[in-house]
Amino acid sequence: MASVADARQGRSSGTERGRPSADRQALTFPDGPRLELDQLLGQLIERAQEVIATQGRLRGLLRANQTIARDLELPVVLTSIAEAARDLVGSRYAALGVIGGDGHLTEFVHVGMDPETVARIGDLPQGKGLLGALIEEPAPIRLDVISDDPRSSGFPAGHPLMRGFLGVPIRIRDAVFGNLYLAESTRGGFTREDEELITALAFSAAIAIENAHLYQAARTRQQWLQASAEISQRLLSNEVGDGGASLRLIAQHARQISDADLVTVMLPSDDEKTLSITVAVGELAERVEGRVVPMAGSLSGQVFLPKTPLRAAGPADHPGLVSAASGQLDVGPALVIPLLGAARVWGVLSMLRRAERAVFHSDDLDMASSFANQAAIALELAEARAEQQRAAMLDERDRIAADLHDQVIQRLFAAGLSLQSVLSRLGPGRAANLVGETIRNLDETINQIRTTIFQLHEPVDAEPVGVRARLLHTVSELTPALGFNPSLRFRGVLEDTLDVALVADLVAVVREALSNVARHAGARSAEIDVLAGAGKLTVTVADDGVGISGGTIRSSGLANLRERAQRHGGACALGAREPKGTVLTWSVPLA
Repeated sequence: MASVADARQGRSSGTERGRPSADRQALTFPDGPRLELDQLLGQLIERAQEVIATQGRLRGLLRANQTIARDLELPVVLTSIAEAARDLVGSRYAALGVIGGDGHLTEFVHVGMDPETVARIGDLPQGKGLLGALIEEPAPIRLDVISDDPRSSGFPAGHPLMRGFLGVPIRIRDAVFGNLYLAESTRGGFTREDEELITALAFSAAIAIENAHLYQAARTRQQWLQASAEISQRLLSNEVGDGGASLRLIAQHARQISDADLVTVMLPSDDEKTLSITVAVGELAERVEGRVVPMAGSLSGQVFLPKTPLRAAGPADHPGLVSAASGQLDVGPALVIPLLGAARVWGVLSMLRRAERAVFHSDDLDMASSFANQAAIALELAEARAEQQRAAMLDERDRIAADLHDQVIQRLFAAGLSLQSVLSRLGPGRAANLVGETIRNLDETINQIRTTIFQLHEPVDAEPVGVRARLLHTVSELTPALGFNPSLRFRGVLEDTLDVALVADLVAVVREALSNVARHAGARSAEIDVLAGAGKLTVTVADDGVGISGGTIRSSGLANLRERAQRHGGACALGAREPKGTVLTWSVPLA
């Protein structure tokens, strides 16, 4: 029994001894495999964190893309791009520089600086140093320390400290629109992943900028079309007035839509050797208006003669551009366009910006050229309409003059003859005197009607030619100063009988006499009689003013009139008029 028990106990003991040995082999791990598993787990966690971080940055890139695609106004889009880039990679400062046609920065949008800091820095960067390097070689630049790069040109006074730098170009098709600049990473430094993210953002920014350009172009085209329609409507409805007002209206619309600093309209001289700045709107317009530039050598002349519009980034493109502003404005980008009508070139329309402004786009040239052509055609139509109205008025004048001559004068003349027949039958007395006075009044009326007929036949806006025309023109010029229409009567033969010097003095006498009436007489009416007959020429100017005793006669003016009379062997006298007023009599002998 004991042996059996011992045997069982031994087996039991052996079994118990063996079981712990097997259990130790199943639960105990060697050091080597356990370290490898820890490393794998750590790597897995690290990769998962990287995936999560990358996923987060991709979400940030998507949010940035959504942000910059939200607006279509170009200034808003540029600011949104700079802000999205700063938030995406965690930088303190961000900026977007727009490159002009001359290869320099024309716009610089920045975020991260307060207004006080910006004011201390002063002028915005011009695209030198690292900024210029990125412009010259449009490829990403990433630096841990800006000052270590030999291309760095330092910072101006008041500029905040910046160590890290990341810059990438923004390409639109094959052209570089500008560059994205980032400085001072909040994560210790810019990484390759930051560069890749900003490069991807720059691609999206290029699309957003292109869309903003297209939107801006469409809106600007609509504005040009609306301006063309308004100008045509106002010119053809006679709302504007003379030609100068029409040109000023065109210049004002052009400046408003093109966002130019100065707009000029140049008109050619009769021999087309010079161009005069007839209208100027904008900065320094008062200094520029009225200047004359030669046709040869000026950019306006290069546009006028071949009838081809030009777009220039500045004087470096076209040295003759300075003449468009007569040297008064620091000219930069410009559009110079001929006012091309259906029949002729009216002149040249110039839209000028200062040197630091953004260049005009090619679309601007096309739209402004279309506007200028439409405006020129509207000017032609308005001129044709005015000419038609002028011709109709002249025809009406001729009809009235013919009626006055063929009917009114003939009837008055017949009435005068009848009264003369009656007068011959009357003896001396009151009745005879009344009939004689009536005959004289009829004769005066006939003379006045003949003067009116002559005025009706005088061409509108024409340079006065002949004695009667020049005297009528003089009286018309002084009518506003007089405050009433003076009466002018002619008697005798004047045309082709007086020499040039006598005609000049005659016109000067009438002008001086009426000027004295306007300044000193306080009159309500005046009569001018010009009589050529009995071997002398007599001019009588009578008014109903205060007279010699109550007025002030300028001695120098009266002496001048007497000198003109004595020059031709005549005389000049000043006397009183009954019941009141003054009478000036100026007479010279006729050969």
